[in-house]
Amino acid sequence: MHLSDRGRAQAEAVAERLKALPIRAVISSPLERCRETAAPIARALGLRVRRERGVLETDMGAWTGRTFGQIRRSGLWSRILAMPSSARFPEGESLAEVQARTVKALEAIASRHPKEIVVVVSHGDPIRLALAHYAGTHLDLFQRLEVAPGSVSAVTLGGRAPGVLRVNDTGDLSDLLPRGTGRR
Repeated sequence: MHLSDRGRAQAEAVAERLKALPIRAVISSPLERCRETAAPIARALGLRVRRERGVLETDMGAWTGRTFGQIRRSGLWSRILAMPSSARFPEGESLAEVQARTVKALEAIASRHPKEIVVVVSHGDPIRLALAHYAGTHLDLFQRLEVAPGSVSAVTLGGRAPGVLRVNDTGDLSDLLPRGTGRR
């Protein structure tokens, strides 16, 4: 699924916002829409996009390709919304598995890039699940976090306890510059 015109504009806008930061790598889910979002970011930074399967969208198994209208009629959908920690998509992943997979991938990326800023382009649910994990929020509450297309969420990993610096941000990012750059 390709990005729409609006999605391409959002990707260009986030690339413009991020280019002032000393970013060392751009990593993306292998799915096309994420790669298309990551491309202008990498281009603005003079980097290439690297793919990471660990930040893929949720595998919805037998529900893949169905519309939300079709899914909403299922009793399982109500359970997923009410208590995501107890549900599994038919022939697919549980949200606990998605969270574990995403966190493992992010921590591996962080270990390869100690003390560096890295952009990871992923999907709404994996991002919200990772943010919930790093904020110490129970899995059943992850849907309370909003992650809009083209927004920036930021966490610190490695060396000390993780920290959530930004969630669903669409504004100025200058406070993310490392200390000593004269712009903080």
